[in-house]
Amino acid sequence: MKNQSKLFQRDFTLVVIGQIISLFGNAILRFALPLYLLRETGSSTLFGVVTACSFAPMVILSMIGGVLADRVNKRNIMVGLDFCTTALISVFYLSLGVLPTVPLFIVVLMLLYGISGTYQPAVQASIPLLVSSDKLMAGNAVINQVNTLSGLLGPVIGGIMFGMWGIYPILSVSIVCFLFSAIMEIFIHIPHVKRPRETSVLNVVKMDLRESYQFVRNEKPIFFSIVFLVSIFNLVLSAVMIVGTPILITQVLKMSDTMYGFTQGALAFGGLCGGILTAIVAQKLKLKNSYLLLLACSISVELMGISLLLNMPPIISYGVITLMSFVAMGASTLFMVQIYTMVQTQTPPQLVGKIMAALISIAMCGQPIGQAIYGVLFDIFSNSTWVVLIGAAVAAFLISLYSKKIFNQMSDIQQTTD
Repeated sequence: MKNQSKLFQRDFTLVVIGQIISLFGNAILRFALPLYLLRETGSSTLFGVVTACSFAPMVILSMIGGVLADRVNKRNIMVGLDFCTTALISVFYLSLGVLPTVPLFIVVLMLLYGISGTYQPAVQASIPLLVSSDKLMAGNAVINQVNTLSGLLGPVIGGIMFGMWGIYPILSVSIVCFLFSAIMEIFIHIPHVKRPRETSVLNVVKMDLRESYQFVRNEKPIFFSIVFLVSIFNLVLSAVMIVGTPILITQVLKMSDTMYGFTQGALAFGGLCGGILTAIVAQKLKLKNSYLLLLACSISVELMGISLLLNMPPIISYGVITLMSFVAMGASTLFMVQIYTMVQTQTPPQLVGKIMAALISIAMCGQPIGQAIYGVLFDIFSNSTWVVLIGAAVAAFLISLYSKKIFNQMSDIQQTTD
């Protein structure tokens, strides 16, 4: 019982270290590849479409990843996918400059995001098995904090490396990170009980997803409301930040790649601070007040748009965008950790991986649609990009106000079952 009271036991610590190494390489790639594509093409529309296409496999494979997380040893999933990523980046390294740029980027980004979509459910589903129930929110906060810490260092270093040496050293560093992470994860032990399978893998996936759907429909229908809410919010607000930040900084404000790297670092630092704050005030967070965090995200994007509307000096607008990115990511992290913890505590252990994966993937459905739309809008309003930002912020603000009713219902249900 003493060991169960400790958060950083051996296996959880190895998961955390493996996540740091793997996500560091991932953060550098997610910074450098889209920026390289934007620099090469100069087209906001093409940039939005390519990033939208890259998210599609994540949406689909997240659900499959959830099924695998509940039926396959989670350590084996992590190890196998990190080795696959190592091989993928190695092939990309050799193909860059040889094959056509745009099709190559579409394929590689789709595969990278697809691997990520399969990988994350295994990590999320392993947390309840490695930490005690009273440390669950703290464990989720640590994993989220690791993600954002890697995202903090990755873009800053990636921006400096990209500005000085280009894309190839970044690919080399990423290959080393994924290989080292895969080797380390081999030594992790995650409790696993093999479930019998008497039919094809496809039928297993169908049955498992049907079981998850029936549980949510019959026992937790409020989950449908929250996943729809997050999906719409991602379409309206998350997408405009993903597509808009590199366009605004590198094309509108004419800042360097290093400056863009610092903005991405500030975004990740906001998530890091949000994760730390979640761990500190976990017992004080109230689910019914979660809509306030969405309001904070909406106001942050609105302030970005206002700084452009007022035609402030580029360095001032850059500072506002960077600061508001920090605030929005901090609020978003506080929000998502609460949602993850609520779902984990309200779901039977044998369904956690599938339901977490399904909810996350469905919630992400709006994001690629929004990215494609905003890529076109930033081209149309290239001389007045503030229109896009303020329009997105107003829509997100209204959604946040509507969400108050949903969170009140969820809070009542949580209190009833606790």
